Amino acid sequence: MFYPDGHNALADTVERCLAAARPDGGVTPKVLVAPHAGYRFSGDIAGTAYAGLRARSEDITRIVLLGPAHRVAFKGITTTSADAWATPLGTVPVDWAALRTVLHIPGVTVEDSAFVQEHSLEVHLPFIQRVFDNAVIVPLLVGDAPPALVSQVVEALWGGPETLIVVSSDLSHFHDYDTARKLDGATAASIELLRGDRIDGQGACGHRALAGVLDQARKRDLRATALDVRNSGDMVGGRERVVGYGAFGLEYAESARIGDDDRRRLVEAACFGVTFGLQHGRAPSVGIGSGLSPSLSAQRAAFVTLTLDGNLRGCIGSVIAHRPLIADVADNAFKAAFADRRFAQLTPEEAERMEVSVSVLSTPRPMSFADEGDLVRQTRPDIDGLIMSDRIDGRDHRGIFLPSVWSGIPKAEDFVRRLKNKSGLSMDHWSPGLTIHRYTTESFGGSFREVAA
Repeated sequence: MFYPDGHNALADTVERCLAAARPDGGVTPKVLVAPHAGYRFSGDIAGTAYAGLRARSEDITRIVLLGPAHRVAFKGITTTSADAWATPLGTVPVDWAALRTVLHIPGVTVEDSAFVQEHSLEVHLPFIQRVFDNAVIVPLLVGDAPPALVSQVVEALWGGPETLIVVSSDLSHFHDYDTARKLDGATAASIELLRGDRIDGQGACGHRALAGVLDQARKRDLRATALDVRNSGDMVGGRERVVGYGAFGLEYAESARIGDDDRRRLVEAACFGVTFGLQHGRAPSVGIGSGLSPSLSAQRAAFVTLTLDGNLRGCIGSVIAHRPLIADVADNAFKAAFADRRFAQLTPEEAERMEVSVSVLSTPRPMSFADEGDLVRQTRPDIDGLIMSDRIDGRDHRGIFLPSVWSGIPKAEDFVRRLKNKSGLSMDHWSPGLTIHRYTTESFGGSFREVAA
């Protein structure tokens, strides 16, 4: 039903889908989310998910596949008893050594009947066969399974750079075109925010697998980017009753790197925010066009730091992502120049001598620690940014340090104590209610004079 008849027809179809891939912005995924409809409907979107991985085809040798069950209702997660899966392109071996590591987990079973007429994993196999020369698969069908179970299984199978996690899921089903775009946009934002708890069966048929994988992504400091979100109305026409499809790449935030062109555009956006403020006395409104790079339109939190003659001149940002990155940067640059209460409003003469730095934040993760010594030992100099909060005598105390602060406070003990001071707490303060979140950043910048010119 889903494969074109014969080796050549299937190979040609998959290659066409890979050739039609949209730019991925240099994302290097540990996790992919890709659709599983017929290739004429969602093949191009799946092609976007897989095409960028060809450069790593020799390094990725194991692919964990998680998809929703469409035909058979069951609880938990199941796999087949097969040693290999076949398509017209040949066979793909099953990694039984990996499967055995999760089959002892309650709720994980072997049940061949669950795969009868199923397609959520099968549709991905030809892409795997064309992109990866020697990969084995770990096929898992997710039924009525709680996120904690999926997360536990994914954790056991996470592996290193040799392992790719693939979540098979379509998005909204059978709405009119405009409604589908709105729903799929909300689901894409939830994936980029690593908020699997905000996605249900109306947003994605693979929501149960997504919830568990996004839990691991949050714990492991991954950054998600929507690479391609369209629907069947875009692909084959007919807009009264469409199905949504999305390709997403999740990569380690600590090593992720926005491409040079997009970095330049973000610094330009920051300079635009300042220039617009100088000219009009207000923040600019930034529109998000359809042709924007995935890295620029992704839901991200960013800080913009302005320095003058080597000294801080303003620093404002978002801790939690809530809008497209390019809009966040432009707005925070305006605020750093004109709304940082530590400084007077920026003047045109100062702007000419100013340096602009953009820091893109990963999703903050809560830290668990026994005492201050334990917190200090866990804090990584030159890597971690920290967010501190506590409530004392009915007052909320909160402070944040970017990783760039390590240049002036190189010791972890001093870093923590100075952050307490910034939060309005004494340096020797300690209480059971003290909470710390950590995050990482990707930072880059340029001269306002050169960029604005």
